[in-house]
Amino acid sequence: MFGDNPIRGLEKGDGSTLLIQSIFKTFQGEGPFAGYPSIFIRLGGCNLACDFCDTEFESYDEMQLQEVLSKTDELSGKKANDFTHKLAVITGGEPFRQNIVPLCDRLINNGYTVQIETNGTLYRELNKDVHIICSPKNTGKGYRKIRDDLLKRLDAIKFIVSATHELYKDVAQVGQSDYDTPVYVQPMDEYSVEKNNHNMKHATILAEKYGYRLGIQMHKILGIE
Repeated sequence: MFGDNPIRGLEKGDGSTLLIQSIFKTFQGEGPFAGYPSIFIRLGGCNLACDFCDTEFESYDEMQLQEVLSKTDELSGKKANDFTHKLAVITGGEPFRQNIVPLCDRLINNGYTVQIETNGTLYRELNKDVHIICSPKNTGKGYRKIRDDLLKRLDAIKFIVSATHELYKDVAQVGQSDYDTPVYVQPMDEYSVEKNNHNMKHATILAEKYGYRLGIQMHKILGIE
């Protein structure tokens, strides 16, 4: 959306319906689950508007929870007794805008590993088996410490970095030391070969400087969604 999206607040509801942008089969391309065959459940709307965000999350429709689960089972192979895509990634937009508690519970009960990708500004109490990856955003006034109720649940923190974007030239202390949370440093995709080459080198330098893990967007290298 490149910052052109409307900023949307919390959605009310019991989780029996969700605003869904898309559900698709792919591989997880980033973070600790990189390489896993996955079903992505992309929820509509975000509470931030980041100028580098290349994800389309505003063309969403309301779906019943059972429809979401049925589509997920169809794509994962579970319906055909060929259950190959066992990682369900709930992303957005910002997934914590909506009541995803019932969705997470049902997916886990159905045999999926569930991972959430969040910007770290919102939180709902989720099943203890949900894996949460946070990619904190700099809104122009620096990074803020991640709220503690979320921070203690995180599996990893992922910083997007750029050699030239003023807000994303470095990583920050957002609470990762409090719980010894694994940190990934990932180059920003700025849709320029020259800039991206610089960003890759910059990410490598920062990862080495801080002793963090270097991450890449594997799905873009493979040319998949």
